[in-house]
Amino acid sequence: MAKPIKITETVLRDAHQSLIATRMPTELMLPIIPTMDKVGYNSVECWGGATFDASMRFLKEDPWERLRKLRDGFKNTKLQMLLRGQNILGYKHYPDDVVEYFVQKSIANGIDIIRIFDCLNDLRNLETSVKTCKKEGGHAQIALAYTLGDAYTEEYWMNIAKEIESMGADSICIKDMAGLLLPYEAEKLVKALKSATNLPIDLHTHYTSGVASMTYLKAAEAGVDIIDCAISPFALGTSQPATEVMVEAFKGQEFDTGLDQKLLAEIADYFRPYREECLKSGLMDAKVLGVNIKTLMYQVPGGMLSNMVSQLKEQNASDKYNTVLEEIPRVRKDFGEPPLVTPSSQIVGTQAVMNVLMGERYKVATDQTKDLLAGEYGKTIKPFNPEVQKKIIGDREVITCRPADKLAPGLPKFEEAVKQWKQQDEDVLSYALFPQVATDFFKYRLAQQEKVDLSAADTKNGAYPA
Repeated sequence: MAKPIKITETVLRDAHQSLIATRMPTELMLPIIPTMDKVGYNSVECWGGATFDASMRFLKEDPWERLRKLRDGFKNTKLQMLLRGQNILGYKHYPDDVVEYFVQKSIANGIDIIRIFDCLNDLRNLETSVKTCKKEGGHAQIALAYTLGDAYTEEYWMNIAKEIESMGADSICIKDMAGLLLPYEAEKLVKALKSATNLPIDLHTHYTSGVASMTYLKAAEAGVDIIDCAISPFALGTSQPATEVMVEAFKGQEFDTGLDQKLLAEIADYFRPYREECLKSGLMDAKVLGVNIKTLMYQVPGGMLSNMVSQLKEQNASDKYNTVLEEIPRVRKDFGEPPLVTPSSQIVGTQAVMNVLMGERYKVATDQTKDLLAGEYGKTIKPFNPEVQKKIIGDREVITCRPADKLAPGLPKFEEAVKQWKQQDEDVLSYALFPQVATDFFKYRLAQQEKVDLSAADTKNGAYPA
């Protein structure tokens, strides 16, 4: 029986996050939306992840305004976002009232599908966002951060899939952020998940290690329902496999997507000049476009590698690159073998850099490392190395409850703090996640509005605006 594969298009979120540090402005997205809306994608991923911070910080755009504009343009296509569970889009845990309000406002402003994950795969950190998403009428997709290690057995993935189904999720995503999932392993994993749950399975990977298209092919043969792809000018490298390539590969087979290559070619033609521009300006670095097999050797996501390179450059220690790469798996083991994805990847990576630069392991530890080892991020699959834990946090109390249970409601405090800048309900959330970045943005927004008011007044008085 024919079973067409559905495609989620990532060009408006993960593709530009992976290749050009999330710098695509909203105005560049809008003209191509009517064409994208005709394709028949399963969804278009266009919000969440790093887009929220980058919009305000680098593009001086309101992320909520972006979402509303995208929603206005996409009449027939579901819009999808990425949410870090109790971390929302930030790097620490937020109180439940803030998480609930954020999910509510995301759906009210136009999001249909929320992909929710936790960097430790601790499902307790997803409960609030899943519950709220369902209550608001959204589709809750729980993403499992895929990683390798003794503890991550087929049985582990099957058990966690059953738990996800009982939590009320609508679908499961295998989130392979580092491109570690090999083709035959994907076939085994998809079959295992399919035998454990009736939920649709979405596979998300990155081309970093060079195997992603083959991984999608084997996953399709094993019964995967949805694959994440990026239109070709923003595909490959540290991004996803190319949409048109996968559509062509499945053409005429039982997995035929039925998507129109003419429409896809039009979309690719639209984004190609922008890609060239990004290459010329250096915004797209040729380094991120190649294949990096070290990803498989050290299980390090592309973003984590580039972060590490810049940390070493700053310290004039680029020659220590390979030593740090070898240190990363050791630190990860000491820290309970977490998947390496935001923010655990930054915690492990930075600690590995410090261990090498200091010449003594764990001589210095970041606050995030201390919090992780004190249980503030949740439960890791394996216990922490007790000697390392003792050295870093001493007699600090280690929590075993859901970390957010220790947090008092936060909205009243944020409402008070943002009072002088607030122009819409959502400003409270922007401030709650990124207080400094949001305040800078609010000041910029106000200055722009005053400029517009001045020029309108000049025009009214018979003068021409400057």
